[in-house]
Amino acid sequence: MLDVMTNAVLKFLSTHMKFIIGVLVNLVLIWGFCKLIDVFGRKLVYRLKSRNSDSPLLNLMPVLNRTAKAIIVFILLAGFLQSFGYNVASLIAGFGITGLAVGFAAKEAIGNIFGSFGLLADRVYKIGEYIKFNGYEGTVENINLRSTTVRSLEGFAINVPNNLLANEEITNVSQTDRRRIDLTVDIEYGTSNEKIDRACEILREIAREDETILEGELAFIENLAPSSIAVRLVCYTTKASWSEFVVEKSRVIREIIHRYREEGIEFAFPSTSVYMAKE
Repeated sequence: MLDVMTNAVLKFLSTHMKFIIGVLVNLVLIWGFCKLIDVFGRKLVYRLKSRNSDSPLLNLMPVLNRTAKAIIVFILLAGFLQSFGYNVASLIAGFGITGLAVGFAAKEAIGNIFGSFGLLADRVYKIGEYIKFNGYEGTVENINLRSTTVRSLEGFAINVPNNLLANEEITNVSQTDRRRIDLTVDIEYGTSNEKIDRACEILREIAREDETILEGELAFIENLAPSSIAVRLVCYTTKASWSEFVVEKSRVIREIIHRYREEGIEFAFPSTSVYMAKE
């Protein structure tokens, strides 16, 4: 029984040895070319970063790397099949017809691929940047051919198809050099005229004394609310990242509270006055 199995294996190997060697050689070639593409890609990224850290090619490199590998695999397989007598032209034509059918069925996946090229070519965002879109916001963690992964403020990973992002209005917060601080403070109606003016002046002083707030601040009486006089501060800070911005905004609010209390300016709260008429 063992002799029969051995003879069968030897016969199979002798008959298909050329094919087996061809498969092994092609696997080695595919592995080698993929390694060369990785090495070339790393060197190209290094040169691009040394010349221009904002080059759009840096965002396209992961996609181009995968595309080059796919092309290499296709060429080697086509050459391998051609060497064994297969009509590669007929296979390509068959793939074309099949691809047309698959294209209709997988139009979303194809749309994601084109969407990823559009997003990267337009430099809408890159890995590490903070973006806002369709009610979501977070830091971009990964960009691939199908989707973009965004890490939200809650720590959740949001995986968004690229064709949706390509048609979405995206706000790239990381590419701004300033953020707006817009605060409304309600003070009591019983506040004297001098203290009302002083309330606006304090807001201007706080903005001017802060080195991170740009010139051109506005402090004014915005409105007469039902139970308060609303004064408003509008200014811009150079603290562009979300974490630095919230800390700066908190510091401004804290300073307003301290200064108003020192000056005896009372904060208003929602209230209703009831007047009893005498008969």
